[in-house]
Amino acid sequence: MTTSTEAEMDRMAQSTAMGDVELLVRDLDGVMAYYADGVGLDVLRHDGPEAVLGRGSEPIMRLVRRTDLPEFERGEAGLFHTAILFADQASLARSVASLARFAPRSFTGSSDHLVSEAFYFDDPEGNGVELYVDRPRDQWRRTAGGGVEMATIYLDPNNFLQTHLPNAPKPEHDGAGIGHVHLQVGDLAQAEQFYAGVLGFDVMARYGSQALFVAAGGYHHHIGMNTWNSAGAGPRAASLGLGQVSIELPTTDDLDSLHSRLRTAGVETRHDGQTLRFDDPWKTLIEVHAAAA
Repeated sequence: MTTSTEAEMDRMAQSTAMGDVELLVRDLDGVMAYYADGVGLDVLRHDGPEAVLGRGSEPIMRLVRRTDLPEFERGEAGLFHTAILFADQASLARSVASLARFAPRSFTGSSDHLVSEAFYFDDPEGNGVELYVDRPRDQWRRTAGGGVEMATIYLDPNNFLQTHLPNAPKPEHDGAGIGHVHLQVGDLAQAEQFYAGVLGFDVMARYGSQALFVAAGGYHHHIGMNTWNSAGAGPRAASLGLGQVSIELPTTDDLDSLHSRLRTAGVETRHDGQTLRFDDPWKTLIEVHAAAA
């Protein structure tokens, strides 16, 4: 018989959050300008071939120059988009307006997902970017199984900006962080077995047989996965694009529980006591650390 404590140890902690996302890029200066001057992130550090951007002291994007790697192929497993979550609609509107001025041709669409309002772009090297804001949780419609109802409804970008772009001066730091990461995978059943069955995320929503959304703590999704471009893709070859995904757990006990689940499942890990690293089935590198550490 499984006790409630044992069941909790098999799941991701309720207050799990996403950490910064690493991108491997060819033109560091160009991509850095896109996220700094366009999206409006702060350059927190720039040392030679590496730059870290974020808001305030919170890192969001880690950019690493790699001139020795080929371009990411759209049909391979890897990054679909990095999603930056804003604190409110006004903060999101400022960022969308800034990026529309800086790189108008990078805009690829906008959607009302019921749980959120989102705007989509491609950065200069083709990495997908989502800028979004959540609706209040008490407005989310829950499913019988504990998930959430999500949809893709057209969102008029001009109307959104006219409604929410304030005339007041921008504050020194708008709140923002990585809300979720959306991955391209080769097989959805295998993705579910790994991200839900092994890591312990909860399945929150599905889009037919081609997209899956998992999260901890009742969030709509921390990690999205789809096979729209990548059905049947095998392990990733080294390329530009996604370097690694970071996950933040609340305590070292949570980190140790995850480590135990991975070892039981036969997943090769690297654990130094503070940071746990492993690959998903498509060789996407995942780094997990404990906030308390």
